[in-house]
Amino acid sequence: MTDTTDPTRIAFSPCPNDTFVFDAWAHGRVPGAPALDVTFADIDITNGVAERREDAYELLKVSYAVLPYVLDDYALLPCGGALGRGCGPLVLTREAGVDLSDKRVAVPSETSTAYLLFRLWAADVVPGGGVGEIVVMPFHEIMPAVRDGKVDAGLVIHEARFTYQNYGLHKLADMGEHWEATTGLPIPLGAIIARRDLGADKLRSYADAVRTSVRMAWDDPEASRPYVMAHAQEMDPAVADQHIGLYVNEFTADLGEDGYAAIRGLLTRAAAEGLVPALAPDALSFP
Repeated sequence: MTDTTDPTRIAFSPCPNDTFVFDAWAHGRVPGAPALDVTFADIDITNGVAERREDAYELLKVSYAVLPYVLDDYALLPCGGALGRGCGPLVLTREAGVDLSDKRVAVPSETSTAYLLFRLWAADVVPGGGVGEIVVMPFHEIMPAVRDGKVDAGLVIHEARFTYQNYGLHKLADMGEHWEATTGLPIPLGAIIARRDLGADKLRSYADAVRTSVRMAWDDPEASRPYVMAHAQEMDPAVADQHIGLYVNEFTADLGEDGYAAIRGLLTRAAAEGLVPALAPDALSFP
């Protein structure tokens, strides 16, 4: 039976991993959970909402890279996000082996984890450690822009791992491979955060609802398919399944020690490079 209190407002992407995770909760199938009022929004938008401390949502899907800026007001939920292995962002180009020094690179957000991983990779790999102009655009526009020569390279996420060859593009580098090779840790990508002012009991109830929704999706994957495909931007169902298989994993149900180590490792390394503010010692703790 669904709680009859005011709906819990959440914003997340229309990508298959998010719709798969939240399908059961969004459709009132999680026992005891409040109704869920869903807004679909690109990650750059939700990152901005969190950074501006807007109170339009109780829950948000954001980039792990934005956490150092928002954790005074939001708590990281220990579940529901995207973190794993072999799932990192890619740098794509029209020609193989392009030197990115002084080139124009499209990215989905300058506050995204993908961009943070890109900056760490570029510091190690690109001569001089830098590229030219960074152009922010919605992630679904990046591959066409690279194909059409509007930018020299593109940083892509999610299902682009499976479809970039359809655009005649080449993989210049895999940010996840670089991260895993240099740290041994899984790759933190997207996080679920909740407003701290709602109180510990409410935050724990959200985490319980997310975990239950994830497990229900795993128990009956077909139940979520209409919701997933309705928002998958004409994606091939097989690609949607690959997307879910890659980004919804044990870390989605519970970050665990390895998940928290990966998040802290990313943000500590980025802070050491001067890319983000340093985290407070207990910033990632959950009520």
